Amino acid sequence: MKRKLTLIFVTLCLAGAAWGAWDLYQPYRGYEVPLVLEIPSGTGAPEVSDILVSRGVLAHRWPFLIRYWIGRTRHRLKAGEYLFDRPLRPLDVYRKLIVGDVLLYSVVIPEGSDRFDIARIIANRMAIDPAEFMRRTETPSMIHDLDPDAPTLEGYLFPDTYRFPRRVTVDTVIATMVTRFRHVMQTKLHDELIPGSSNLHDVVTLASLVEKETPEPAERPVVAGVFTRRLQLHMLLQCDPTVIYAARLADRPIPVIHASDLRYDSLFNTYVHIGLPPGPIANPGESSLRAAFHPAEGDELYFVSNNHGGHVFSKTLAEHQHNVALYKRELAAARRKASAQVTAPANAGTPRGSAKTTRTGRAQKSVTQSKQKTDPA
Repeated sequence: MKRKLTLIFVTLCLAGAAWGAWDLYQPYRGYEVPLVLEIPSGTGAPEVSDILVSRGVLAHRWPFLIRYWIGRTRHRLKAGEYLFDRPLRPLDVYRKLIVGDVLLYSVVIPEGSDRFDIARIIANRMAIDPAEFMRRTETPSMIHDLDPDAPTLEGYLFPDTYRFPRRVTVDTVIATMVTRFRHVMQTKLHDELIPGSSNLHDVVTLASLVEKETPEPAERPVVAGVFTRRLQLHMLLQCDPTVIYAARLADRPIPVIHASDLRYDSLFNTYVHIGLPPGPIANPGESSLRAAFHPAEGDELYFVSNNHGGHVFSKTLAEHQHNVALYKRELAAARRKASAQVTAPANAGTPRGSAKTTRTGRAQKSVTQSKQKTDPA
């Protein structure tokens, strides 16, 4: 009798093991639409299996649990958000949670974004406290080996498309962006990089000015050349985006530059102080960094908008003043045409053709100032 009971027990165990092994390899889907499922931190394996069964990811809990217990000395289930959008074998579900194949969200940081822009973007996309992001990026210790003179991490938060899990920390976001900057410098601009030297500080600062001045990649070396020659001649750079950035630092954002803004006393205001600002005013992309490393040769010292997204460059002040006058006439004509096309009441919304920011951080310039880049009086 005892031998018979033992045989029955062994048979049942073998049958159960065979069924569990079979079940591990059977794809299952008990939900109808793509499912996003969060496994909270600290949740034990039994509770995880219950969640997976209740949401239709698993048909049975025991095969999954047994596979987990077999490998628990080497692996642990990872918390996070998981996307399930197709039938999966319990073995695949186990591997997904062991690897931590969590759902990632795309975060696009456009070229020319400054710390204020990035704080807003990640707050909207990842629910990260923008004030905390600003505080963390005020400390430049992460890039002191590259730029000992950096006042903040501005300029070193490389603009790119990133993918982060939902519960990502602000420190991880910052570290990822700085790491991306290092990677670009080491793999694409490594010939120009001199670790610990002061040239990188000036190059990244210049690149940030170039990035904010023009969206046209082909123009960036030319703009860099204009700024470089003005620096050599000890001329004011008169770069409009530095005025805007100085105002943002003072918590007084200006959508349109007025004459009084040009006189605002800030070390970042290149209408007041000769030379580059103390640090970058935005985070430049690879094209602007390359332009700052290799400014175009030439004699141009001035440039003004051509009202079509690009600029007109000139060598003399007289030629530049002529181009500015033409810019103002064309701008006035465009505004008259836009005003004539407006049929809605003035308070019904933004009129067509009105001043808008056309690129992240790049604001419409004032008509009175008109990017003149004139010699200091």
